[in-house]
Amino acid sequence: MKVTIQSKIAADRSKVWDLYTGPEHIVNWNFASEDWCCPSAENDLVVGGKYKAQMEARDGSFGFDLEATYESITPGKDFVFIMADGRKVEVSMDDEKAATNVTIVFDAETENPIDMQRDGWQSILDNFKRYVEKH
Repeated sequence: MKVTIQSKIAADRSKVWDLYTGPEHIVNWNFASEDWCCPSAENDLVVGGKYKAQMEARDGSFGFDLEATYESITPGKDFVFIMADGRKVEVSMDDEKAATNVTIVFDAETENPIDMQRDGWQSILDNFKRYVEKH
């Protein structure tokens, strides 16, 4: 099942793209709540390149690496990557007046309820929006 989340961010698409794809920025927003963090990120933004983000509970009780390989990229506009478990994620950025609409469509996994997955991914996107609009 595919799940879609969206956010309208008050910044131009070039800035949104740079802050979304730059590893030095990813570590500042790529977590769903304040009790989590992203201690490190790597991003080889080319077709066949690897994306890797370390996700960790701040108390050290749990963590995992989110890893993916890029399948397609339109620089400054959209990309598709395949996560290590085979699920596809599509990210697109579209201009809207003085803002950028970010849409993420991802294949749901089977271990957790769809609403929980949607809420988690939306929380990360909302955190990204706050980061961009403060930056």
